[in-house]
Amino acid sequence: MANKGPAETYLVTGYPGFRARKMVEHMLHNERGAEVFLVVRQQYGEQAEESLAQFSASERARVELLEGDAVAMDLGLSGKEYKQLAARITRIHHMAQVTHPAVDQRTAEQVNIGGTREIIEFARVCQKLEALVLFSSASVSGTRTNLVLEEELNAGQTFRTPAEETLARAEQLVRASMKSLPIAVVRPTQIVGDSRSGEVDRLDGPYLLILLLVSSPQDFPLPLPTSGDTPMHLVPIDYVVSAAHCIGRQRSAMGRTFHLADPHPLSVRRMFELVARSGGRRLPTGFIPTNVTKALLRTPGVNLFAKSPKAFLDMLATPVDYDTRNTEEALRGTGLVCPPFETYVDELVAFVKRRVQERRDRGDEAEVEDPLS
Repeated sequence: MANKGPAETYLVTGYPGFRARKMVEHMLHNERGAEVFLVVRQQYGEQAEESLAQFSASERARVELLEGDAVAMDLGLSGKEYKQLAARITRIHHMAQVTHPAVDQRTAEQVNIGGTREIIEFARVCQKLEALVLFSSASVSGTRTNLVLEEELNAGQTFRTPAEETLARAEQLVRASMKSLPIAVVRPTQIVGDSRSGEVDRLDGPYLLILLLVSSPQDFPLPLPTSGDTPMHLVPIDYVVSAAHCIGRQRSAMGRTFHLADPHPLSVRRMFELVARSGGRRLPTGFIPTNVTKALLRTPGVNLFAKSPKAFLDMLATPVDYDTRNTEEALRGTGLVCPPFETYVDELVAFVKRRVQERRDRGDEAEVEDPLS
């Protein structure tokens, strides 16, 4: 490690996971002087190097990979590396988390809770720390209905998956440390692909509806898996990283929680109508029972991607809204707003079509799962 660096020196965990990759890309393109350190597991080292190869030589020179583990003691670094890093870092984006509904309890606890403990301990020894941004999820609201405020966490809710439950417990840990550390929590709703390119890492959650569209016969009228009147909370990854980066640079954001969400979410039916229209498909007026939908999600072409359709269907049936007043206040005057789903649905559908065709051409049978995504 060099002894001197720029004013802003970031630590980003969770690389080369999709969300962390998009965050690093945003940082390098928007902060010309920033330096970024990445703690990367040994088995992902080659993948991380390949990902960084997309950047220009000057951008790549501002990134340093450290072989370690964000969920291990001392981040899996040597004592010397740990101390040197703590002396340099000014801002942390802790993005090493598991949000996938199919993750098991042990893994969820190791990553979401264990990793949060380790990043808090690291933050305590950082000599120049201005901000620790913890990436959580709006799904910590669990089975709650109606309006969820950003300041709320424990409201007697139950949880549908180990990921939801452990993310909520991780938030409890950081809330207990907010008086002594500069911490902000960001809670994205259901993340979808880049609003400009459609790029996404994994076709699950709302992508199951798009997969039905691209995998079923052309003359098959697409069924709506619920009555469709609940809100569909989608947010594109480019907005998530831009908003979180902006929030992480504001001193006034410390000690607060922010929902990164579409303030005007569409209903499930309207979202599905737009997806169907984008793919040139028909949408019937009625809807089908959940058990029939689950059977459809096990059909060839869809089942290769769908790992936990039940959790997604349960989410569709939960009438919940997310308050965004803190986020709106923090982003006021920046020009950052969540783009409406109507403006990027075509990009999402086109990307899925390409991905499915590539899979068919290769004859793949399963997707590689990133344990920290």
